[in-house]
Amino acid sequence: MNYSPATRAHFDAAAGAGRLDGPGVVRGAAGSAAAGTWVQFDLRIRQDAAGARTVSEARFLAFGCPHTIAAADWLVGVATGIAPAATLPEPVHALQQRLGVPVEKLGRLLTVEDAWLSAMRAALALTVV
Repeated sequence: MNYSPATRAHFDAAAGAGRLDGPGVVRGAAGSAAAGTWVQFDLRIRQDAAGARTVSEARFLAFGCPHTIAAADWLVGVATGIAPAATLPEPVHALQQRLGVPVEKLGRLLTVEDAWLSAMRAALALTVV
């Protein structure tokens, strides 16, 4: 398969790969290795003195095609500083265009979205002390 330069760059470097542990970390996952795509996001949530919550650090683990890994890597790359919300930082179709993901791989991006939203739900429910 011919991958876009953006997909290739995120897949080759995957700077956001890894996991987080410790205080303020939430985790969300979706998919399964048996089904061909599994993604997990770990987000460290900080709360400032005014009570505003933000993602201070993000990592991912993934099993899947280069598009899956590139999308997860892009997401953790833009996560720092955003407030937890029940949405992706940009819609799936915008992410599809950004990374040049073919239509037949859209289901992979939906798995990435499900994992992201699972982590965000955990972040919204987290009691930060």
